[in-house]
Amino acid sequence: MTATDPLLESIAARPLADEVDWYLQTSPEFAMKRLLAAGSGAIYQMGKAFRRGECGPRHNPEFTMLEWYRPGFDTAQLAAEVAQLVAAVIGGRPVRRDSWRKLLMRHAGLDPGAASLAELRQRASGLSGEPVGDWPPDALLDLLFSECVESRLGHGCLQFVDGFPAARASLARVTVDTEGVEVADRFELFVDGVELANGYNELCDAEELRRRIGRDNAARAAAGLPVCEPDERLLAALARGLPESAGVALGVDRLVMIALGAARIDEVIAFAADRA
Repeated sequence: MTATDPLLESIAARPLADEVDWYLQTSPEFAMKRLLAAGSGAIYQMGKAFRRGECGPRHNPEFTMLEWYRPGFDTAQLAAEVAQLVAAVIGGRPVRRDSWRKLLMRHAGLDPGAASLAELRQRASGLSGEPVGDWPPDALLDLLFSECVESRLGHGCLQFVDGFPAARASLARVTVDTEGVEVADRFELFVDGVELANGYNELCDAEELRRRIGRDNAARAAAGLPVCEPDERLLAALARGLPESAGVALGVDRLVMIALGAARIDEVIAFAADRA
């Protein structure tokens, strides 16, 4: 089984003779959560992850990910630990924390809670290079954030972003912010305009996860992407009891890029896709 997130495309493999598709991991998340539910306690893993079609200055189909989980932590505690680790590699910097909404207002001049669909499409049309008339609001906002905001983040600081829309919770819990709006209980860390880490207050509700998988698959079908079967072993592990935990995935190659001042990920990978 593999991740159902419509923004991820897994790479299929057939390691056995039965011609049944398995998948290279997009991250070790599912397996690690099964270990957590089995009583592992705090755990980490550094290893390879794989995603189809991800090639560019900061992307390679095969990359190195550091992922860890802390039972009993919340996202604030986990973000502090992430900041400590990153500072040990690239040197100390001030830590900033801003909400997704405030950053869009500041850098894109748009309030995502008040903007109309027509306004979102108008703003996005000049950025996408393709028609956006049938794009849903979440996709339009993702584009605006990536094009107008991300490159401005983390210069001279460690920039944590939180308050992402509840629709972008993925496997994080949903909470309510100070304005009474439902948001994802998660953060992303940006350094020098590069997204470096993605952390969650982990969802522990198996039935809610099943609902999200169904929603993901509906979005995948609407976009013409393959539908992914639910990971029943993961769902069973959550039903047995996943401890209250916060977890984070950090891009090791990107961290090395920042530490060395490299402009491209292929400068820090021995055999990137174009010379594999």
